[in-house]
Amino acid sequence: MNKVQLIFHHIFRFIWNLIFIISYPILASFGLLFIGVTYLFSLLSRFLNRLRPEGKTVVLKESEWEDLPFSNELLEAKLIKHIVFGPSGFKFRRKDGVPSILSDYVFGKKVRVLEEGFILEKWNSTESKDLPDFDICLYDPDEDSLRSLTNIKCFDWHVSEKVDNELCFKWFDGTQGGEVKVAL
Repeated sequence: MNKVQLIFHHIFRFIWNLIFIISYPILASFGLLFIGVTYLFSLLSRFLNRLRPEGKTVVLKESEWEDLPFSNELLEAKLIKHIVFGPSGFKFRRKDGVPSILSDYVFGKKVRVLEEGFILEKWNSTESKDLPDFDICLYDPDEDSLRSLTNIKCFDWHVSEKVDNELCFKWFDGTQGGEVKVAL
C-alpha cells in the first residue's frame, strides 16, 4: 500500500470504529428493550390465560395411568406416543376392570364430556407423516360402544353448539376452516 492509500485506510477505519462505538449502546438498548417487552407480554398472556374459564376440557399429562377428569372415575389414560412439536397419543381404559373397546385404539388428548358420553379423537394412524387424520367419535360407557361421528384432518377443532340431537363441530387448519354438523 502506498502512503495515500494507507492514510485513507486509517481514516475510514477510524470513522467505522467511531460509528460502531456510537451506535453500539443504541443497538444494545434496543435489544434489552425488546427482551423486556417480550417478557412483559408473556407475563400478561399467562395472567389472562388463568382468568379464562375452561369448562369441562380435559388436558392429559405425560405419566402412567392417570384418572380422566370429569369421567366420574370411570376412565384412565396413559401416554403411548408423543410426536415432536406435535400432539400426543393416549390409550384409554376403564378403571372398573371391564374389558373395553377403547383399548384397541389410540386417542388424542382432547376429550369432551357430554350427557350422551365422551367425544374423543380416535387416531387412524400413529405415524407423524399421516397426521392429522382422525375420527371424532362418541364413546358411550353404558354400552361400551364407540361410534364415529365425522373425520377431520385438523387438530384445531371444538364443539361449537349442541341442539337437541345434533352436534356442530368447527375446525380451522391454519388456512381454511369449516363446520360439520352430525346427528347423535
